[in-house]
Amino acid sequence: METELVMQKSSVVEQPLVDVISNRKSSRAYADTSIAPEKIQALFEAARWAPSSNNEQPWAYIYATKDQPELWGKLFDTLMDGNKIWAERAPLLILSMIRKNFISNGKPNPSAKYDLGSANGFLSLQATHLGLNVHQMGGFDREKAKLNLNIPDSHEAAVMLAIGYLGDAALLPDFLQEREVAPRSRYTQESFVMNNTF
Repeated sequence: METELVMQKSSVVEQPLVDVISNRKSSRAYADTSIAPEKIQALFEAARWAPSSNNEQPWAYIYATKDQPELWGKLFDTLMDGNKIWAERAPLLILSMIRKNFISNGKPNPSAKYDLGSANGFLSLQATHLGLNVHQMGGFDREKAKLNLNIPDSHEAAVMLAIGYLGDAALLPDFLQEREVAPRSRYTQESFVMNNTF
């Protein structure tokens, strides 16, 4: 029997979840509040313990707080204009990268991006636990990031993260305010889970 997936979304949590998963949201409104260094370290400690292929841990991060305006500016400069509108208020910007090859044998690591996604997921859940909001972005100029941050050929820029405490959505442009207050929705399990072949 073949399975046909019907792509439907819902805002209802279908099964009981731990709070950090059910409460996590990618907001765009940030408060003008700095993040304590130990909380930033806790984010990277969470990423450190993510699973990875062959335990290679192929992730790397460059971060800056607004207290480091030169480095923060280099990260911010890579963002697409649509993300700059709201990310300018984020007190912490992070560039997440992959190390492209295995340390163990020098061969290309086809799981590196998957593993980085896991590390960023752990980081995001730790942030939620600490009362912080993480908004991950693919909308940035990877070539500019490579130039701005002297990224070696051994690494590849993958995803930017804006992190901070939630702020006032009323400070966002109207079109973003609507998205900010809208309920989260996700595809239902029936849209992506099969107990059969396609």
